[in-house]
Parts: sequence; structure tokens; C-alpha cells
Amino acid sequence: MARQADFQHPRFAQAYARVAELVDRRGAYEHRRRLLAGAEGRVIEVGAGNGRNFAHYPPAVTRVVAVEPEDTLRRLAATQAQSAPVPVSVVPGHAEELPADDGTFDVVVMSLVLCSVPSQPRALAEAVRVLRPGGQLRFYEHVRPANPAFGLLADVVTPLWRRFAGDCRPNRDTLGAIRRAGFEVVEAERFGFAPQPGAPRLTHVLGYARKPG
Repeated sequence: MARQADFQHPRFAQAYARVAELVDRRGAYEHRRRLLAGAEGRVIEVGAGNGRNFAHYPPAVTRVVAVEPEDTLRRLAATQAQSAPVPVSVVPGHAEELPADDGTFDVVVMSLVLCSVPSQPRALAEAVRVLRPGGQLRFYEHVRPANPAFGLLADVVTPLWRRFAGDCRPNRDTLGAIRRAGFEVVEAERFGFAPQPGAPRLTHVLGYARKPG
């Protein structure tokens, strides 16, 4: 089982925080807005990073518990939470052992986190556990390219990519993992997005899924 200490990547966290505003200007701001549009009720955000999603929560959201294991990012998220339009509590924890009781949330948000969790099945099983029946999983992730040749390229670069990008793995079939966890995928849009000038266009998926019941 993963431990809190396994998620400490201070250099990557500092670099991520420095470029976050640029990435938002290049399109991530709109992606985040679409990710959270229509969310309501109690929300748990898994891997909240430095809190870039907080400004996009609509008024129908009554409470957000933002879980972030990396110390540097969690401190930045706590600062962002002070100006959020809805109540946000930032807490330590990680995707494979969420600090929440069974069936207590209406929405789970996973945003650019399923690429780096040690085990997607365990993380998604936790999402299923904490959601009420009929609750939503909202996801915004970069994923394995559909083109087989580009998929093989992602396999080749992943070991080096992981070392310099906070354990991120760009070759994961995240949408398939969501389905295998038992979710019904309601909406999923694939698109290419280059987060920085000169960076390759990574395949992203944005949408939501529903827990049966």
C-alpha cells in the first residue's frame, strides 16, 4: 500500500506550480471549467495539486474535501482554498486510501492524477467506495494515444518521463480502467493538448462517469 512519503516530489511540485498559470492560459482553464460545470452537492477532489480547480466549483457544490499527498502542493492549495467560491477543506491523503466514509460524496473529481497513482484499480475502487449510488466521477486526464504507433512511443518514453514528471505515466488506458472499475462512462471527449510551448500534444480525455445504483 502506498504511503504519504511515497508522493513527495518537491522539485516537480515547485516546477508544476510555476507553470500552472501558463498551462491554464493555453487551454487548461477552459478544461477545468468544463470538468466541473454542473457539479453539485458534496465533492471530494482526489489529487487537488495546487488548487487550480477550486475557482471553478459552481454554487450548487455545498462542500469540497480536497485531498493532496504532496506537501508543497498541499500548502499552495490551502492558500487557494481561502478565495474559493465554495467551502474547501484541504487535507493530506492519497487516492488509494481516501479519508472518507463509504457513500458520503455526490461527486469524485480526478484531474490529472490517474496518470501518476501507483495503482489505478485501487484508486478507482476508492472512488467507487466513497461515492453514493448514482454519484459521479468527473475526470480530466492525459491518456494513452489511440494510434498504435503513438501508443508504442508512449511506452518507450514513459520510464524517463516518470523520473522527471512526478511519476506520471502517459501510456495508461485510463478510460478503460474507469470502465473496469464498474463505472458507466456517460460522456468522454478525447483531444490533443500541449500544456507548454514546444511540448508534444498529449492525448487527453475529459468527461464524467456514473456509479451504478
